Amino acid sequence: MKAYLILENGVIFKGNAFGDIKESIGEVVFNTGMTGYQEVLTDPSYYGQIVTMTYPLIGNYGINLEDMESNTPKVKGFIVRENADHPNNFRYEMKLNDYLKQHGIVGLQGIDTRALTKILRKHGTMKGVISLRQLTKSEMKQKFTSFNNREAVKSVTTKKIYNLEGTGKHIAVLDFGIKKNIIRLFQKRDCKLTVFPAYTTAEEILKINPDLIFLSNGPGDPMDLPEVIETVKELAGKKPIAGICLGHQLLALAFGGSTKKLKFGHRGCNHPVKDIESNKVYITSQNHGYVVDRVPEDMKITHISLNDNTIEGMKHKSLPIFSIQFHPEASPGPKDAEYIFDEFLML
Repeated sequence: MKAYLILENGVIFKGNAFGDIKESIGEVVFNTGMTGYQEVLTDPSYYGQIVTMTYPLIGNYGINLEDMESNTPKVKGFIVRENADHPNNFRYEMKLNDYLKQHGIVGLQGIDTRALTKILRKHGTMKGVISLRQLTKSEMKQKFTSFNNREAVKSVTTKKIYNLEGTGKHIAVLDFGIKKNIIRLFQKRDCKLTVFPAYTTAEEILKINPDLIFLSNGPGDPMDLPEVIETVKELAGKKPIAGICLGHQLLALAFGGSTKKLKFGHRGCNHPVKDIESNKVYITSQNHGYVVDRVPEDMKITHISLNDNTIEGMKHKSLPIFSIQFHPEASPGPKDAEYIFDEFLML
């Protein structure tokens, strides 16, 4: 069926719908990964976004049900140059088209994804609608003004506290949309995990007397979470704290730093990051639209992006607090930075 991608700036792309044939609105972003599309689809940090894959053929190894980063896809839509109709892989269980249809996600194929990506790079990420018909100017205005992603974390966080047993260190996890592989890598190190909803109070977290408090990744603007920032302030100095991605940004805000929105974000599996302390460069997996703009006075920078020199890691000068912007758990992406989990546990 014919379908359209209508961008906020008025640009229209015409292609063909697949998956669940319906209309959807979200922030249009792009990911440069050549593989890992099912991890992208199920990463809660993409909640509220229509994701464009820059690699031209997507779905060629199908979908397997082991490599998901959450229980269901979290994207609002999925755009590819070509959807592979005949996947082939020894782990293949279902087609991309069938997976999207099963979970109510609309796909769009057949558009020039290179041209779309160049628009997003030049003008920045923007809202877009995948529609089965052309929209009038008044319809477009109404849809774009009514959409926002401020409730993203509330939509993806766990609804109740749960425990995962282990004989090692006890970690209190604040779940803002945590990826499964972060949990897997803590379990690999035999950690005991208590996972809390995003809006849990500091008092309730401290009741379990954890060895480490972990602030997870998640979607949206960290400034939309003032209650969580206050909670992090209350936790500071009482227990060691580590954070990844959104958790990193929330730590910066809690200590008086600032964040800003990037023009088109970092989303892919090939981002070079320099560890300043070891003087080594790692290739990292990234997925974020916001970044720490100013590090708090009590913090020092530990990692920087070699693509644009943005802040990728920071550590408190006196307290056992450490956070990073990139994804050391990969999924998708290289495992170069997995050593970060051992550094977290050393806190």
